[in-house]
Amino acid sequence: MKILVIPVTPFAQNCSLIWDPDTMKGALVDPGGDEEKLYKAVTEQQVTIEKIILTHGHLDHVGGTTAVAAHYNVPIIGPHIGDKFWLDALMQQSQMFGFPPAQPFSPNQWLTEDDTISVGNLTLEILHCPGHTPGHVALVERSSNKVIVGDIIFAGSIGRTDFPQGNHQQLIEAIREKLFTLPDEMTVYPGHGPTTSIGHERSTNPFVADAKFG
Repeated sequence: MKILVIPVTPFAQNCSLIWDPDTMKGALVDPGGDEEKLYKAVTEQQVTIEKIILTHGHLDHVGGTTAVAAHYNVPIIGPHIGDKFWLDALMQQSQMFGFPPAQPFSPNQWLTEDDTISVGNLTLEILHCPGHTPGHVALVERSSNKVIVGDIIFAGSIGRTDFPQGNHQQLIEAIREKLFTLPDEMTVYPGHGPTTSIGHERSTNPFVADAKFG
């Protein structure tokens, strides 16, 4: 799986253009805004967009979703239905953060644990990882040893849990019991900031490292 990270919105949210290099079919993960920037990247990489995939319902990750899905005439996949209340509240989120108005929407498919999504000939495995939001998911692609994690974990940090229905203990458990079962060498693509690896975070992340848990 090829990935091009495209920071969008004033929050510098990492939208990921992902594609199968054999078929050049791909998807946009978390198109939070700056739609023209995304269209330009897709055209430059000569990718055929098949679907939009969402890790969770926060505005900076989903604000451009309906426009991008309409532009490419493709379905919206994810997140888990636990984040329906965030998608229903997009107008309020827009006002809260001073973003352009974003209309509420429902995806064509909600995701659950152990679902898979095809992108070209690639298979993304779904891990439901609540805590930052109740419906947050991670996308695992094993052939290239990559995982897209949204705001579950970052290089040296973890997602906030002070938003409505956030849960710090759930987040820690999702990271320790799900993400940290992935291979140490797997590259992690967070929703903000630089890439990292499972092993590096397991060793050094001050919130969830092995040493913190004995």
